[in-house]
Amino acid sequence: MQLTGAEIVIECLKEQGVDTVFGYPGGAILNVYDELYKHSDEITHILTSHEQGAAHAADGYARATGKVGVCLATSGPGATNLVTGIATAYMDSIPIVAITCNVGVSLLGKDSFQEIDISGITMPITKHNYIVKDVNQLADTIRKAFVIAKKGRPGPVLIDIPKDVTANKAEYMKSDISQVLPSQDICEADILSALKMIKDAKKPYIFVGGGAVLSDASKELYTFVKKVDAPVTDSLMGKGAFPGTDPLYTGMLGMHGTKTSNYGVSECDLLIVVGARFSDRVTGNAKKFAKNAKILQIDVDVAEMNKNVLITEGVVGDIKVVLEILNQRLEQQNHPEWIEKIMAYKEKYPLSYHPDVLTGPYVVEEIYRQTRGDAIIVTEVGQHQMWAAQYYKYTKPRTLLTSGGLGTMGYGLGASLGAKVGKPDKTVVNIAGDGCFRMNMNEIATAVRHNIPVIQVVINNHVLGMVRQWQNLFYGQRYSATVLNDAVDFVKLAEAMGAEGVRVTTQEEFQQAFARALTLGKPIVIDCQIDSDDKVWPMVAPGAPINEAFDEKDLEDRK
Repeated sequence: MQLTGAEIVIECLKEQGVDTVFGYPGGAILNVYDELYKHSDEITHILTSHEQGAAHAADGYARATGKVGVCLATSGPGATNLVTGIATAYMDSIPIVAITCNVGVSLLGKDSFQEIDISGITMPITKHNYIVKDVNQLADTIRKAFVIAKKGRPGPVLIDIPKDVTANKAEYMKSDISQVLPSQDICEADILSALKMIKDAKKPYIFVGGGAVLSDASKELYTFVKKVDAPVTDSLMGKGAFPGTDPLYTGMLGMHGTKTSNYGVSECDLLIVVGARFSDRVTGNAKKFAKNAKILQIDVDVAEMNKNVLITEGVVGDIKVVLEILNQRLEQQNHPEWIEKIMAYKEKYPLSYHPDVLTGPYVVEEIYRQTRGDAIIVTEVGQHQMWAAQYYKYTKPRTLLTSGGLGTMGYGLGASLGAKVGKPDKTVVNIAGDGCFRMNMNEIATAVRHNIPVIQVVINNHVLGMVRQWQNLFYGQRYSATVLNDAVDFVKLAEAMGAEGVRVTTQEEFQQAFARALTLGKPIVIDCQIDSDDKVWPMVAPGAPINEAFDEKDLEDRK
C-alpha cells in the first residue's frame, strides 16, 4: 500500500514494538508528529522540556528495559540538542535510535533556516547514521537502524529525514521484527587458552564491566564466579551484574574503588575481565595496573583488546555465550587461602563516613534501607554518583543507570523519566548534586506534565563537589568557579513546576521525607543540605597506581 514517509516512520516503529518515544516537535518534523497524533493509542509520546532530556530519557528507557530507546527532534537546534545525549549513549554502548527531520532535499547545503548537517555532526558518536533522501529507502533504513543499535556491541543510531521525504509516498509492506541473536562463533583456541589460564591461576580476580549487563549475562556470570572461586570487583557500569551482597564481592575498582579491590587486583596472578574497557578511572596508572597478573579479557568488541592495557589472552564474543561455554567445560576451582586473604582486606578496609550528621553516604544507605535494595537508582555525575556506587548494594543488572564514559552532568533526571516509563512498577530515584540538578531541572516539569512519579534527591553542598575535592587536594584550595552559594531555592522551584518539594538538614528529616516520597505517587524533590567539604573516600590521585588509594585517615597520618 502507498504511504507517506511520515506514515512509514510510525508503521516501522510499531513493527519494532516501540511503545514510547521521547521528543520535542518543530517545523521540519511536523508531518511525523501529525501522524504520531493519529496513533497516540499505540505509541505514547513524552514531551520533554528540552531535546537533551528526550535523548537521556530514551537512554534511561533502554538501560532499564533492555529495549531500544527512541527520541525525536526537529532540524537545526532541535537536532543539535540531542548530541550530548547521543554521545552519552555511545560512550556507554546504549541502544537508542534518534530520528531527526531536516529541511527539504532541495534546500540541503544552502544554509536554509534551521538546516544543520546532523549526520556529519554525529558521525563520531553513533554506531551508524543515515540521511534518507528517497522515501523508497525509508522503511528499510529504519529497520536496519534498529538491528545495528542492538547487534554486537550496542549503541546509538541516527536517522535524518528531509521534510519532503516525510510527505512523499512510497509502497510499504509490513515486515516482521528482526531477531538479533548473539553470535555463537567463538574461537575454540581462545576458549582452550582461557580454560588453561583459569586452571593454572592461584590468585584469580574477576573484574566485571558494563558488557556483562548489556549481554544479560548475570546468571552465567554468577555460575562462573562460583566455579572459578574468585573475588569479584566491578566498574561503575558493571554494577548489579554480580550481586553486591555476595560475600565474594569486594566493591568497585579504581579511582574511588575500595582498598580491598584495588589491593586485590594489584596482587592477583590472573585478572579475568568480563565486558570492561579498562577506563583510565579504573586503571589509574595503566603501566602499573595489575602488574603481577596475567590478564584474560572477554569482550564482544575486538577493538577493546589491547586498547588501553596489554592483555595476555582475549576471547571475542558475546559474554553470555562465552560464559556458557566456559561454565560447561570448567572444573570446580578452589582458592581458600586467596579468598581468606581478600576477606581479611574487606574486614580491615571497610567504607566509612561520619555517622552523626547528614551526608551523601548516609542518604544513599537510607535509600537502600527504605527501598530494600529493590529500586532503580539513577545518578548525575560527581561525588553523589560515587557515593551511590559505593553505598547502595546492587543485586540485579539494569538497576544503576549512570553516565560512566562521558560523565554527563544533567543526565540523570531525563534518564529517570525514561526508566520510570519503561518500568512503571519500580521505584525510581534520581540522585543528583546541586550543580548537576541545575543543568536539566526543567525536566521536573515533564515529570509533572506526564505524571511520572520519580523521586529526585539533591545532595546539596552548594559547590561543584567533585571539582572542589580536586581543588582541595591538588590545587592548593583555590576554589575557582566551583562555589554555588547563591539564592537558588530548589523547594520553591519544584513547587513552581507543580512537584512537591522538601528541604532536609538532618538524618531524621531525610528518613521521614523519603518514606513519604515512596508513598506519594507524584514527583518530589528532596533537597538534602550537606557540608561543602564532604569528600569521596577512598581516592587514587591522578596518574598514581590504584594500590596507592588513600582515605581521610591516611591524610591525617601523613600530616
